[in-house]
Amino acid sequence: MDPVRLLLELAPLEGEEARGAFVARHLPGARRDGVGNVWAGEGRVLLLAHLDTVLPPVPPKRVGARLYGPGVGDNTSGVAVLLSLPEIPGVVRGFTVGEEGLGNLKGARALVAALGPEVVVAVDGYLPGVVDRALGSVRFRARFQGPGGHAWGDRGSPNPVFALAEGLSALHALFGQEPEASVNASALRGGEAVNAIPKEASALLEVRASEPKRLALLFAQAQARLQEAARRHRVELHLEVLGERPAGTTATEALRRAAAEALRAIGEKPQFQAGSTDAGAAVERGIPALALGVYRGGGAHTEGEWVLPQSLLEGRKVLLAFLEALGVG
Repeated sequence: MDPVRLLLELAPLEGEEARGAFVARHLPGARRDGVGNVWAGEGRVLLLAHLDTVLPPVPPKRVGARLYGPGVGDNTSGVAVLLSLPEIPGVVRGFTVGEEGLGNLKGARALVAALGPEVVVAVDGYLPGVVDRALGSVRFRARFQGPGGHAWGDRGSPNPVFALAEGLSALHALFGQEPEASVNASALRGGEAVNAIPKEASALLEVRASEPKRLALLFAQAQARLQEAARRHRVELHLEVLGERPAGTTATEALRRAAAEALRAIGEKPQFQAGSTDAGAAVERGIPALALGVYRGGGAHTEGEWVLPQSLLEGRKVLLAFLEALGVG
């Protein structure tokens, strides 16, 4: 199948169910599980591409050689490339749910657990990127709570919004000098009226680091900074962990060599890097794994995301060369 045609048909589809149904129609021998994954094939190598996107897709637009639209690259292009492959002995093609947002790798974790592969490769990301180190993360909600009150009559009462603001500022300072770690804050909530002191303020937070011990330490320090902000403002803090992804690597030299050999087929050298992909579901089980980029583009996780559709043909060539280098097929 032509990956470019598949990309154009997949790109406007919104939601894992619609995308999973599309894949199932085009995947000979397709099977589905209760989580929403779609897969086909038998063998020791499990290839994974996630069906979900960060932003709701819209019909993409062509501007010159580029195709623009949220989710058109990550990971619609990965799905299109993987779906375009022929049936290959020894290879399972899996299309997963729950990779983005708070999905917590639920699809990849379910398939890895059910199929027990010897090697896992996430088909995800830009050429010539190769993710050989899993970037770990902890995603959690922080809720600051106080008594609320009248903005004038109860002036001086604890205000959870100020506690949240101070806590976020402290986290920004904590991570400012961490080149191999990051913190993100999103979905801020607090208050309903300009003249009422909020009873609650909250945010979704994510801490990332490339080393397991560093991730654990930074998460503990982040909690301490938020607790200190709550104490200073005389409000309560409630923390809820919503998802965790492993940090570390199980990529073998054989996998790295195969990636390098495959990229030579298009005149590229691998850019080894850390990243958060479906391959993390294998890393946490000690299964050799990495992620292979299969398209060229930019603007991931934004409304201005774009890809070069013809680059999917390069990605398909790289993926087939990678499997050949591993000795499967």
